Amino acid sequence: SNEVQLGQQWDANLTPITPGADLGDTRFGAEPDALELYEQAAWLALQFASQPSSQYGDIQATMWQLFEPDAPAPSTPYWLQQAASNYASTDSGDFYVITNTGPVQQFGQVQEFLTEIVPAAAPEPNAQVLIGLVLIAASCVLRRRRRTLLKNG
Repeated sequence: SNEVQLGQQWDANLTPITPGADLGDTRFGAEPDALELYEQAAWLALQFASQPSSQYGDIQATMWQLFEPDAPAPSTPYWLQQAASNYASTDSGDFYVITNTGPVQQFGQVQEFLTEIVPAAAPEPNAQVLIGLVLIAASCVLRRRRRTLLKNG
């Protein structure tokens, strides 16, 4: 509904999907069940990784249905039922809603996005020890090689 040009930039709010988060900057933050709807959408988003691609259309349509009853309907209510039953079992703390701050366009807000931002994992202590041992071993090999070269040289 809204024209977007290559290279165009938008200012946006990044809102965490966590209990107590202020959802006022999101498109549906005024809804009484907004947090639950966003949590269900986050649960559905996680399903893409474990489901066959044949399910992607229904999962996406279910996400749209959560927020827009007039959106294209999924072929069955299966994913809506699954989201309602299982969303609370997922930690949606790494999910954020990205909502533009720009002016409302001719046909309403620019599309809102749901994204998962996973913090970079620090190396495990065992990995750090292994890296250290490899560096020490490499240093010993280089030192030995240097001594051999100097002796023969």
